[in-house]
Amino acid sequence: MATVAELRARRRELSRRMRDASGAEVIETALQFLDRGERLIAYELVQHHADAASRMDERMLRRFAVNLESWDAVDMFSMYLAGPAWLAGRIDAKVIEKWTKSPDRWWRRAALASTILLSRAGRTAEALAICARLTGDRDDMVVKAMSWAIREASKKDKAAAQRFIDEHEVAARVRREVMSKLRTGLKSSRA
Repeated sequence: MATVAELRARRRELSRRMRDASGAEVIETALQFLDRGERLIAYELVQHHADAASRMDERMLRRFAVNLESWDAVDMFSMYLAGPAWLAGRIDAKVIEKWTKSPDRWWRRAALASTILLSRAGRTAEALAICARLTGDRDDMVVKAMSWAIREASKKDKAAAQRFIDEHEVAARVRREVMSKLRTGLKSSRA
């Protein structure tokens, strides 16, 4: 099995060779990699090609949402495709809000993981609005993503993260990890 470093080296070489390709060509190539189970290459190939990335609207994201059945698959999808599409305005909060209502835990996790780039860009109010929709969800994969999303928001706006924790009934794990982050800068205060 190839290491992440080896996969990224392959993707960088492929990106170099496809630099002048159209977005449509890159997307079709990426989908072929996705069909073979090479998610990292597929997602990064799109992410690192401006024309391909610019085509990531709701319909196209659905094409790339293949086998979202693990935290790593969901987080890659959210960080490389969905989050950037939301940040760039190619999808809006209504798309992400639909995901928060899904009976599928992985779509709910994708909604939260997609907030990370917004928080990094200083759009913490939008990110926390999505978090607020899932405060009652106690699925472990969603709870872990909630903690991540609020901790990420705290890096840009500690006061907003503190208000969120004060005003919402969140899982104990979320409260503990966010409060630790606010107090110590770390997810866990354990040594």
